[in-house]
Amino acid sequence: MKTVVIGFYGSVLDAGRGGKRWEKWRPTLTLVQQEDWRVDRLILLHDRRHQADMRHLIQDIQSCAPETELVLEELTFQDAWDFEEVFNGLYQFAKSLNYDEENESYYIHITTGTHVAQICLFLLTEARYFPGQLVQTSPPSKKKGQMTGLTHMIDLDLGRYDLIASRFQKELEDRQEFLKSGIATRNQAFNHMIEEIELVAMRSRLPILLMGPTGAGKSKLAKRLFQLKKAKRMVSGDFVEINCSTIRGEGAMSTLFGHVRGAFTGALSDRPGLLRKADRGVLFLDEIGELGLDEQAMLLRALEDGRFLPLGGDREVESDFQLLAGTNRDLWHQVAEGRFRDDLLARINTWSFDLPPLRDRREDIEPNLQYELEQYAQKHGSYVRFNKEAYQQFLRFALDPQASWKGNFRDLNAAVQRMATLAPSGRINEAVVQKEIQRLNRHWQGSPVEDSILSRFLSEQEREDLDLFDQVQLRTVLEVCSRCRTLSEAGRILFASSIQRRASKNDSDRLRKYLTKFGLDPQAVLAQAPDPGV
Repeated sequence: MKTVVIGFYGSVLDAGRGGKRWEKWRPTLTLVQQEDWRVDRLILLHDRRHQADMRHLIQDIQSCAPETELVLEELTFQDAWDFEEVFNGLYQFAKSLNYDEENESYYIHITTGTHVAQICLFLLTEARYFPGQLVQTSPPSKKKGQMTGLTHMIDLDLGRYDLIASRFQKELEDRQEFLKSGIATRNQAFNHMIEEIELVAMRSRLPILLMGPTGAGKSKLAKRLFQLKKAKRMVSGDFVEINCSTIRGEGAMSTLFGHVRGAFTGALSDRPGLLRKADRGVLFLDEIGELGLDEQAMLLRALEDGRFLPLGGDREVESDFQLLAGTNRDLWHQVAEGRFRDDLLARINTWSFDLPPLRDRREDIEPNLQYELEQYAQKHGSYVRFNKEAYQQFLRFALDPQASWKGNFRDLNAAVQRMATLAPSGRINEAVVQKEIQRLNRHWQGSPVEDSILSRFLSEQEREDLDLFDQVQLRTVLEVCSRCRTLSEAGRILFASSIQRRASKNDSDRLRKYLTKFGLDPQAVLAQAPDPGV
């Protein structure tokens, strides 16, 4: 096969005139002076401003290697140190060449040209726009009595370099282990997801949406993503975190976007807001589905333009941050209900990852159990362990399909904290485990998360007297009523499917009778609905 070399004319290293030029090392001339390597065609890129200086090098190449076909290609840059201009020029040149890879081998000479040109040649060759191999030239060694310079071939397949490949692989594994808090997780789907998250974190600054139930680890993962990017100097600012369910109305606007002095009663001084605090860093909005529509609109503008208006201000401010968002809600369902902006969802959904609940990762319970014990030891300075029988007893319970783990990793963390605290002499025994199992079962059978709406209106005894069927139905009715201002509005939502099949369409009366059956005052229930002006 014929050998084809592509490279730049070096205006400093390749230049020279007079007899003394033969005493000087010239990289391009070195290419054609090799006894064991023949160059059949040399494509020499040059700036039009150097045409006169090139004539001596051209003559010398023709003298040393008359068999080498010399092809001159003009490639002039206004600024040879402008990365965008140089890369674009070389990219267009690479695309214009007609390659014959069956009959020709291509080599890209990266010794000459500006450092920018050398980097661009490397990138374009690595990406196969130049379908060849890199070649470097170096001056002769006087100690070894060499008369001409040397050529070195660079193989871009890093997989062939065992040490480099192992370092890259080890670094990749370390980053993934860091995102998993060093826990040797066994769930294959979760591990694949972490691999993809790590790849996205290293290559993208677009928003990342972390979905999953409460306690699935969204907040911890977001913080570790920031720490990973900070360690790689991909961000220079801070990690700023807020749970959106804790802010409402003007307070939400002020918290997120800041305010100017006098924006409202009590605004005695300017406030920067969390978006500005996150400049050049990462902003984590947990439970983003709880944001109001006005805040969503402002956030969308900030994401698209990097600019927004503080509350009460008339001058826009800027902030360059990466958004991480967490939610345990179905945002697509909220869009359908008009409670979340579809354009904001489209903006934050470029990268979305659904963190599975603990019950779907039961093979990861044991390594997480060990992790929680280690965390307890670090925090309290007390090394606590299970005895063998207690450990097996807890694992049987934890891995049983009947164990719902409604609070996910928060439940597991709390369980370990309690057992470690109650362990006699630093040893968790069967009695401690049995008490914890009973406590968890009671918690899951009457989960505060699910019964919070019922507990507003019914006593504990009244809730226990209800059949499970009635609990589920009543909970749904109360949740709908808590979002509505009138019984008629709630009735239209609850009885929407059957309204066309009924002679009587008095949904408010039907709902009033249902609530009264459980001893509930309809007006008291509606009083729990949010004020539309807030």
